[in-house]
Amino acid sequence: MILPSQFIWIASVLFMGLLLLVLVEIQRSNYRRENEEMFGTKDFEAKVEEKGLTPKEIRTLEKLVRASKFENKDAVLNSSHLFETAVADFYEFRDVDKVRDETLDAVSELRKKLRFDAANPFTVIASTRQFNVGNRVDILFDGASKLKHSEILTHREKYWKVSYDDSFGPGSSYVGKEVRIRWTRPEDAVYSTNVKVMDYEPGKLVLRHSCELEKQQLRRWLREIVNFPVKVTFADESTCDGILYDLSAGGILIGLPMECESGTHVRIHFELPSFGPEDVEIEILRSLGHKNSDYPEYFSMTASFTGAFGWTQERVLQYIFEVNKQKKAKELAENALTS
Repeated sequence: MILPSQFIWIASVLFMGLLLLVLVEIQRSNYRRENEEMFGTKDFEAKVEEKGLTPKEIRTLEKLVRASKFENKDAVLNSSHLFETAVADFYEFRDVDKVRDETLDAVSELRKKLRFDAANPFTVIASTRQFNVGNRVDILFDGASKLKHSEILTHREKYWKVSYDDSFGPGSSYVGKEVRIRWTRPEDAVYSTNVKVMDYEPGKLVLRHSCELEKQQLRRWLREIVNFPVKVTFADESTCDGILYDLSAGGILIGLPMECESGTHVRIHFELPSFGPEDVEIEILRSLGHKNSDYPEYFSMTASFTGAFGWTQERVLQYIFEVNKQKKAKELAENALTS
């Protein structure tokens, strides 16, 4: 009969044996990944030669690939999203604060040479490391209750610095806390994320980077010019009248008698022809100033639907579909008359 103490000893030996086998297999897998030739090696070599990368940049790219979960070696050259994913994996594996400056500089230079930064209007934005010096951003403090317009002053792989004038208290009071950053990319989207304040310098906040960006599309949907009157209700229950200039299932362009800060949430009430009244929450994204010459007294502002807007989105899509169908039918009839 096996005593309890003997059973525990046998189980412990078996567990240690299994653990040793797992560790050996992990080590073998890592060795193969670090040393054996990967899929896409020939494509990788052809692409780096075509782009004229330096030996240091090529070695850095190889480090990124080896630290990533990609099977193909040339994956990091195929898109900015894959590149930034590999960069994030590498920095997490190596600890970005311990990576040598020359390697960090090589990653930054690679991003520019591959045109994976925000300066390229066609690149996919997946990380704040793609932002550029001079980009204007909004900083939202204290749970987004305070908003400050700012600018990126310095940009490194470990951190980035934005302007701050102590208008919401000493910058040092935010060290160690999170703030929300919002950046608008014209004709694309509004990107926002929470980042940690690492340090404070006179006139500057030093921020950590983030790869968890929320994206609010600006022109994802077909837009229809409507010029509908709207009733706007603010958070304090005050109201005003405005004009809905154009409409899409993703957002709107609205005219209001006063300018609203980016991030402001309001409710709008308007009548959608054939579908009835709509009451929905929107978030102001960007002010375009007095843009509409037909309504010179109104500020034009882009906004996106937020909150529970599923039914409104569906009805808006149906409305736009019907309007465009009628337009096409009218064009066909006119062409038939003239032919």
